[in-house]
Amino acid sequence: MSSHPRGRPTAEDIERLLLGLPPRYTRAQVAARSGVSQELAARIWRALGFAQRADDAVAFTDADVGALLHVRRMLDRGLLDEETVVRMARALGQTTARLAQWQAEIMTSTMLRPEPTDADLAAMLDTAQVMLPDFERVLIHVWRTQLAAAGTRLLALADLNDHPVPTRVPMAVGFADLVAFTRRARELDERELAGLVEGFESRASDVVATHGARLVKTLGDEVLFTAPTAAQAAAIALDLLDAEELRIGMAYGPVVPMMGDVFGTTVNLAARLTAIARPGTVLVDAELAGGLDGYEIHKIRRRQARGLGLVQPYVLRRSTS
Repeated sequence: MSSHPRGRPTAEDIERLLLGLPPRYTRAQVAARSGVSQELAARIWRALGFAQRADDAVAFTDADVGALLHVRRMLDRGLLDEETVVRMARALGQTTARLAQWQAEIMTSTMLRPEPTDADLAAMLDTAQVMLPDFERVLIHVWRTQLAAAGTRLLALADLNDHPVPTRVPMAVGFADLVAFTRRARELDERELAGLVEGFESRASDVVATHGARLVKTLGDEVLFTAPTAAQAAAIALDLLDAEELRIGMAYGPVVPMMGDVFGTTVNLAARLTAIARPGTVLVDAELAGGLDGYEIHKIRRRQARGLGLVQPYVLRRSTS
């Protein structure tokens, strides 16, 4: 910690707590010690989202050398090529940056008063120091579990498509959009708005996970999810309506998975149906409607959808029988 135990923590205090090791090397030195070219090392740091350092800046630690040594080992064994390493680094950097920022915001909103004192900031850093070892172990466990789930999903999709690495995967795609979000946002202060968004994302995440589907991303007042089957998507949509005032659009068809996201005409169609849907309703396309049993499905008039021409929506409701 700092030389003043209850004083205001410095950037050096935070780095010492979280990184452990002091910086000892320049860009050239860390590359030389790891056996990774300066060019590749620079591409990896940029992909991870780290700021560019001056050539003579002593900004790298022994842990940075160790990380690049692991990269060098994978390259030497022929397990990955350089382009794949950079792509993996970008995936890691973007995901962990959001994770770290999100967790830091949770910690500060939970532990700090609106006008925190230096002692409050120091106490939060003390708490982080206590939590860090346990959280690091939980993080690794969750990552491995999520990796296993992703592998299982890919295997199931490969079996369905009779192809080891499907590039266009048939699945259900859904958008759920909070009704009147702009108006509600104007009426709330910052803390209330944050609570509204976090509560919506939390409930949506729970519903999607309960039905064995995947929450692809959250966009504040909107979430994007995918499901292997039309039935799972329908159950998710109707359960979401029970919890929030939403409009939901869903479509079923080929999707291109890329960088943890999903792309393609099916995704665009689901987005357009969401824009068309009235508050408190679920609109689906003909393909998804045709894959459902045990629901009420009502055909409505065709609508013009930007970029897609005329589309035929169906209203999805729970069966009253």
